[in-house]
Amino acid sequence: MTTKHLFVLIATILFSYSPSKADEGMWLPFLIDQELYEEMAQMGLNLEPHEIFSFSEPSIKDAIVSFGGFCTGEIISDQGLVLTNHHCGYGRIQAHSSVGNDLLTDGFWAMTREDELTNDGLFVRFLVNVEDVTDIVNAVLTDDMTESERSEAIRAKSNELTDAVTEGTHYTANLSAMFAGNYFFLFTYETFNDVRLVGAPPSDIGAFGGDTDNWEWPRHTGDFALFRVYTAPDGSPAEYAPENIPLRPKHHLPVSLRGVRENDFAMILGYSGRTERYLTSYGIEYRLENMYPIRIDIRRKKLDIIEEAMAQSDEIRIKYASKHSGISNYWKNFIGMSESLQRLNVAESKRELEEAFHNWALANAERESKYGHVIDDFRRVYEALRAFESRNYIFLESMATGPDLIRMANAFNRLYDMLEAGDEEQIAKEAERLQGIAGRLYRNYDKEVDKRLWTAMFKMYYDHAPANELPDIFDHIALAYENDFAAFADAVYASSIFADPDRVDAFLQQPTVALLVDDLAFTAARSVYETYREVTAQMEEISTSLRQTERYFLRGLLKMHPDRSFYPDANSTMRFTYGTVNGYHPMDAVYYDYYTTLTGVMEKEDPGHHEFVVPEKLKKLYRQGDFGEYAYDNTMMVNFITNNDITGGNSGSPVINGDGHLIGVTFDANWEGMSGDILFEHELQKAINVDARYMLFIIDKFAGATHLIDEMTIVK
Repeated sequence: MTTKHLFVLIATILFSYSPSKADEGMWLPFLIDQELYEEMAQMGLNLEPHEIFSFSEPSIKDAIVSFGGFCTGEIISDQGLVLTNHHCGYGRIQAHSSVGNDLLTDGFWAMTREDELTNDGLFVRFLVNVEDVTDIVNAVLTDDMTESERSEAIRAKSNELTDAVTEGTHYTANLSAMFAGNYFFLFTYETFNDVRLVGAPPSDIGAFGGDTDNWEWPRHTGDFALFRVYTAPDGSPAEYAPENIPLRPKHHLPVSLRGVRENDFAMILGYSGRTERYLTSYGIEYRLENMYPIRIDIRRKKLDIIEEAMAQSDEIRIKYASKHSGISNYWKNFIGMSESLQRLNVAESKRELEEAFHNWALANAERESKYGHVIDDFRRVYEALRAFESRNYIFLESMATGPDLIRMANAFNRLYDMLEAGDEEQIAKEAERLQGIAGRLYRNYDKEVDKRLWTAMFKMYYDHAPANELPDIFDHIALAYENDFAAFADAVYASSIFADPDRVDAFLQQPTVALLVDDLAFTAARSVYETYREVTAQMEEISTSLRQTERYFLRGLLKMHPDRSFYPDANSTMRFTYGTVNGYHPMDAVYYDYYTTLTGVMEKEDPGHHEFVVPEKLKKLYRQGDFGEYAYDNTMMVNFITNNDITGGNSGSPVINGDGHLIGVTFDANWEGMSGDILFEHELQKAINVDARYMLFIIDKFAGATHLIDEMTIVK
């Protein structure tokens, strides 16, 4: 099959849609066809296809960036001003904060370019080109390959293809598999590494409602922050330098003052993280029984320890703010996913599809030979995974993302091997690398908090992992400390070089094998990580079988329904989603409107609850009705919802109206639609967005940073 024919085939598969399902789908924007545009035009789109996505001329695509590789941002001025979420910039805001200069609490607004704050390691990435390389990759693959052989062939071809498009340029590229490895696209990017913090509201605005309101509607949150991209004087990407200049983008989004009305057209472009829309009933049941419960329990324990410490000290609150945010976000997400999947009985709807697939496969001999075994293979694979209980998730939550000390100690494994080999040049390079890691980790480390985490996480591991398969460090804990995990932690933090950044620094000046061998933290890290590697190796055959089964399932599903809407799962590549502004009925006799207002902020105010404190200046502006030109009918709108299809990674994505103007920025999804990564719920699933006018109001009236408004293109 030629590339041209493959393009047509995928476009046909993806966009043989039903108007009643126009809100579902994280579409690949470069495959949108004319039929879909006509549907969107009926909904209120006034743009031509090339104005949204083009490689030959400036388009909306050129204003969309991957922000740090984990969120989305958009360019909103011709001076490289980037809009994203407050929670996307949270770690950077925290990094610039201290007890005497608390940007998390007070907010930050650069009144001049010189005031903008640099951020080591932060980048934005623009999509430059996409090439369909399915035929090229499939030419080196055969169905009789083992999964290992297949992976190696794909890796080799990926290296060849990426080298070909990036050689002699400053671009990067990666090969992305779609539909479980049945199709392949080569994405080329341009990355800018000088990204500076320009403005962020105080957390009492940017994170108003905190964990209580997270993943909920109605919301009243000003979840936005501003950064700026800088380039070398010639416009090329460059590391930070005083002579760098603001980016001159190919396109920036005008910001609308008109706002939103019910049933308005809304589109979102962004770097959608990961969905599993083709997960089977077996996979859902496995998650409900083996993944969500343990991850929820261990995360809750970590949060209890961190929250208690944060409440006692401003220094600890600032140090642990970003960690707490990261842990709590998906702690609540896992709870919502679990409840939603069960409430909506998603596994049963998947079983109906699986039964239909199996019957289709058995309908003729050729299909039976290729696909007749697929559903039974899923059952066998997940039964095999259940035998491992939840060991991989126990390790992930308690150790890999547990106490800082064990992660720091584990980072020294390579140095240990080099010390044994005696390669002085390599040892010096590795020591320098570890200095950088240590500097980043200890910046937000508190010894006493980490010790409490160590105690709790080792206890959680001991309580939940099979007794006969515990890492050998637990034998030592039993013999030397009689399973007193607090006593073990006391010994570790009293003796380990990793408990103190100064001791780590001194060790790296003159590293020795003997010190590592005798270090309790290093011994514990080697033990638990080695056990994890052993478990992972035992699971590899099952994981390989699962990948193969998923590939055959998707291949068969596309053949089974050539006229049905299919789109590839999100995988951090740019996606396009369209829908409308509207409310919903979350339950019987209850209706949620499509927008919230500043009145709701005042109604939620609770000075005794840190998540619902309202800044005095915001209250004054509200009492005076001093909303400038940003209110509608004397009402200051704050958030609104649409039925766009989003997931993690879409945080910070622009919400754009039919004229290509920014009307909001996406920051969350609603509780009733929490099954969305696995099954889009048409009646309930919503994207929650900050109204552009509320952001302008905060920048102008609250912060007095009118110069930032002046550099935007404001559309009235």
